[in-house]
Amino acid sequence: MIKHKEQRIGVLVDVSNMYHSAKNLYHKRVNYKEVLKDVVAGRKLIRAIAYVIKTESEEEMPFFEALSQQGFEVRMKDLQIFAGGAKKADWDVGIAMDAIKLARNLDVIVLVSGDGDYLPLMNYLQSTTGCLVEIAGFRQTTSSKLIEEADDFINLSENKKFLL
Repeated sequence: MIKHKEQRIGVLVDVSNMYHSAKNLYHKRVNYKEVLKDVVAGRKLIRAIAYVIKTESEEEMPFFEALSQQGFEVRMKDLQIFAGGAKKADWDVGIAMDAIKLARNLDVIVLVSGDGDYLPLMNYLQSTTGCLVEIAGFRQTTSSKLIEEADDFINLSENKKFLL
C-alpha cells in the first residue's frame, strides 16, 4: 500500500495485548518507540495514544513515563479485581470510542493490536468515515480476519527491532 507523507495519522496502542503477545511469543518486551516510527512511516502524526492498565503496586509507572517521553499520550485504567480474585482489564470500548471520535480529523488510523474484537470497529471506520485502517501486530497472535480486512498489515514479527 502506498503511504503518502500528507496523510494525517493516529496510532492507538492496546498495550496489554501487545505486552502479552511479545512475552508469550518471544519472552521479550515491545519496543514502542520503533513501532511508532515504523507505523507512522513519514506521515503526519496527529495523535499517538497508548492504553495501559495500572496495578495497585504501580510498579509499571516508569514504563508509562517512558511511553510518554516517546511521544505517546498515556491513558490509564485501574486493574479491576473481583471478589473471587478474578482480574479484568481491557480498553476495547475506550479505544473504539477514541477511534470513532478521532476519525473525522484523520486519514489513517493504526490499531496496534491483534485482537479480533476490533473487527466491527475497523469495518465501521472503513465504511463510514473514509479512514484507512492499518493493523500492526505479531502475525502469530493477530486475528486472521483483522489482517484480511485491514487496509494494511504491519507484521511486527518480521523485524527484531520491535522487541527489547
